[in-house]
Amino acid sequence: MIRYVSGDILLSKVKAIAHGVAPNDDFGQGLAHALRENMPAMYKDFRHFCHTQHPKAGGLWSWGGAEGPRMVALFTQDGAYDHGAKPGKASTANVNHALKALAKEVRDEKWSSIALPRLATGVGGLDWSEVKPLIEHHLGELGIPVIVYETYHPGIAADEGLASAA
Repeated sequence: MIRYVSGDILLSKVKAIAHGVAPNDDFGQGLAHALRENMPAMYKDFRHFCHTQHPKAGGLWSWGGAEGPRMVALFTQDGAYDHGAKPGKASTANVNHALKALAKEVRDEKWSSIALPRLATGVGGLDWSEVKPLIEHHLGELGIPVIVYETYHPGIAADEGLASAA
C-alpha cells in the first residue's frame, strides 16, 4: 500500500527511511543535509563505506543506529570520486535499479514499513512523473505501508496512517 503524504519525513514513524544520493556524496543539500546534521554517525559511516567500497549507482547502503528508523541511501546519481568532483544528476535507470534493490532489502529484512521522499527529483533533477511509476512498480506490491512524502513541511508530522507500533 502506497500512501502519499505531506510533512517532515524526519518525523516519520516507519521502520526505514530511504533517500537518494550519489556514491561518495557529501550530504550537502536537501534531505541528505538534514540527515547529516541530525545523524553525524550515519554520515561518518556512509563516507567510510564509500571510501572503502566504491559503490556504484543503482545500488544502496543501509544503516541502523541505536535509535530511530533504519536509514537507506539509494544510489540514484552517478558518483563523484575524483578530488573536488561533484555528483552527477540522477537517471531513471539508476532509480529503477536502486528501487529494485530496495524492494529486495525490504523483503530480506522483513521491514514492516518504509518512507521516502520524491526520490531523485530535487538535487537529482528528475521529473516526478518519471519517478512515481517506478516507485509504484517496485514498492507497490510489498504488502507493507510505503509512505511517500510528496511535499516537505518542516517540523510537521504527516498523517501516515500507521499504528503506533509500525
